[in-house]
Amino acid sequence: MIIDRLWARVKERGPICVGLDPSEDVYPPGFGAEFPSPAEAALRFCQEIAAATGDLVACFKVQIAHFEALGVDGLRAYRDLLRQLRGEGHLVIGDAKRGDIASTAAHYARAHLGGEFAADFLTVNAYFGFDAVAPFLPYLESGEHGLFVLVRTSNPSAGEFQDVPVAGRPLYVHVAERVALWGEPYRRSSGYSLLGAVVGAGREVLAYLRPRFPSLFFLVPGYGAQGGRAEDVAPAFREGNGAVVVAARSVLAAHRGKPAPLEGFPRYAREAVQAMAEDLAPWLR
Repeated sequence: MIIDRLWARVKERGPICVGLDPSEDVYPPGFGAEFPSPAEAALRFCQEIAAATGDLVACFKVQIAHFEALGVDGLRAYRDLLRQLRGEGHLVIGDAKRGDIASTAAHYARAHLGGEFAADFLTVNAYFGFDAVAPFLPYLESGEHGLFVLVRTSNPSAGEFQDVPVAGRPLYVHVAERVALWGEPYRRSSGYSLLGAVVGAGREVLAYLRPRFPSLFFLVPGYGAQGGRAEDVAPAFREGNGAVVVAARSVLAAHRGKPAPLEGFPRYAREAVQAMAEDLAPWLR
């Protein structure tokens, strides 16, 4: 079961998830000029980062928007990257945040869980309610795929909607309740469900949600370049597990200000992951 594999990977390696968000603003100077197309540069950059960090991380999160922006060639690169990473035994979250209903959602599910863009996990938006999640559930029956549903995000304006009081509690708490309910039939031997939750790096929110929703595995963005610290993400864990913490820019652009960034960026990315592991370690005991 894919959630049990993720739990085991966190137990073995720790909870780091490297976000693969390729773009010119994180490449070392001169990197893009080495390739005949932006899509090939994006693919190679991610391959180099993955090769340098893959043995240290629980999983990778690949953001599809960075590839969609490069057109058809970019989507081919996204497909090829997912295939390569999964073929090498890495666990991969496709970060597409799909959210629609009926046949549209069914086609999203087919593309991202059963088609050319298939990942191990997919991020989805449940703003439509259960109708937005139901078309993805048949792909969970085999245990080979899982979902991370947006519950409370870490962007500055998230509270405009997500913190609005509804029946005496913030809206995001009601969302978490529904995700836990929908995911109950998909709970596996690790105790976690194939339906997890995206919960941003906020100490108070994580501390509130973690004990109330023990079956939800958390995907926690916001660490590092977005301002989240180890102490901010610490409440996400139960006995050192139950969550993965995403770092993207702080790893991808770790070469900035360093000697020989073009040649050394994979090594600098690895060092950044190692430093992150050391930063998180005291909070996982």
